[in-house]
Order: sequence, then structure tokens, then C-alpha cells
Amino acid sequence: MKALKVAAWALSAALYAALGYILYVIFPITTPGLGLVRFWPQAVIPAVFAVVFGPWVGGLGAAIGIFIADMFIHGNALLSLSAGVTSNFVMFVLLGYVSNKKFDWKIPVLVFGLISAFLVGLSYFFLEPPPYGFWYQMLAFGIIIGSYVAFVLIVMLTSKWRSFVTGCMLGLLSGSAIIGFTVPIVIQIPLAPAGLIYFLWNFVTEIPFLLVLGPPVIKAVYWAFPSLRPTEEREKA
Repeated sequence: MKALKVAAWALSAALYAALGYILYVIFPITTPGLGLVRFWPQAVIPAVFAVVFGPWVGGLGAAIGIFIADMFIHGNALLSLSAGVTSNFVMFVLLGYVSNKKFDWKIPVLVFGLISAFLVGLSYFFLEPPPYGFWYQMLAFGIIIGSYVAFVLIVMLTSKWRSFVTGCMLGLLSGSAIIGFTVPIVIQIPLAPAGLIYFLWNFVTEIPFLLVLGPPVIKAVYWAFPSLRPTEEREKA
């Protein structure tokens, strides 16, 4: 099993780096008005590995993968190690860990509801001045509220994915906070409002892909490789 996890870690890192670079070449989208932090839908890759093979596989694969991609895209090792590597490692270790735990679903619904309301407030205040404005505010509002609604629906309608979507929310909030704090410090720009804008950008551009693509991809992996299913699922099958 250790050999399998090592192979999974290497595959996760390779896929994450390769797809990250390819998608950036095709869609070179970064934080509006600030740059650097990229549009990153491929975050779903280490999320799947973190659930299927464990939090350390997901976290290490994401950390190495983002570093490789960063070196090909911007080449700033200090920025990658301080922001990209740390945020990705923390995010996917948390996601993988929480995804395999059971807990009272009412608590995360309440907590993430309050956090979502706070993020809407941040979007209102910090996306109002140029170069942002009304349409950026509306886009952020829509993604934050839509993601929370999707989270609540998944949690309430199915018990199977409750832990996964909770892990996505907690992991991404933590990773986004690290990016929002470290990137402005490394590139030496004011922490406010840049840090909050980086935080919002990272969260709103990744959470929809994690919530929408994560469950079907994980389900497909378990269908193709039944031996990778959790012990409880194999016993029920």
C-alpha cells in the first residue's frame, strides 16, 4: 500500500503541474488588477487524490505540483514556496482529513453560512473601487452565495458527500487565507486591500469546481477501481 501511495503522490504532482501549466497557457487569467494568483480549476485533481489516497498524498502532490508549475510560469521560487506550496499543502491535507470524518452537519452549515455572509461583505467593500466595480461585486456575490447554497443542498440531500464538501470549504478557506496573507508580503504591496482581494479571488474561482466536479470524479475513480473504495463501502457492496 505504501508503494501505491508513493505512486499516487507522484502522479498527482505530475498531473497538477502539467494541467496547471497547460491551462494557464490557454487561459492566462490572473487576479484582476493585481495579477500573480491564477485561475485554477485544476484544484480538483489533488482534491480527488486527497480523498481516495489520503490527506498526505493530496497535500504533498499539490505542494510539489504547484511548485513545478510556478517555476515554469513565473519562476519566483520564494513566492511559490511561501504562498503556493504552503497554501496547497494545508488546503489538501485538511480536505483529505475532513473528508474521512463524520460529524454533525448542522455545525458546518451554520459556520460556513456566517463565513459566506462575511465574504459577501468583503466583496461589497473591497470590490467597489476601480479597477473593479459593480459587475465584479455581483460575480463575487453570485459565486459565494451559489457555492454556499450548493454546499447546503449536498449536505442536506445526501450523507455520502457531506464530509467531502465540508472539507472543500474548510480547506479552501484556509488555503486562500494563506495566499491572501503571504503574497502581498512577498511582493511588497499593502496587505489591505490586496490580501483580501487575493483571498476572495482564490476562493471564488476554485470552490465551484471542487463542489461540482469533485463528487462525480471521485465516484468514477471508485467505479473504475473498486479496491480503492473505503472499507465501509466495500463491505456494503
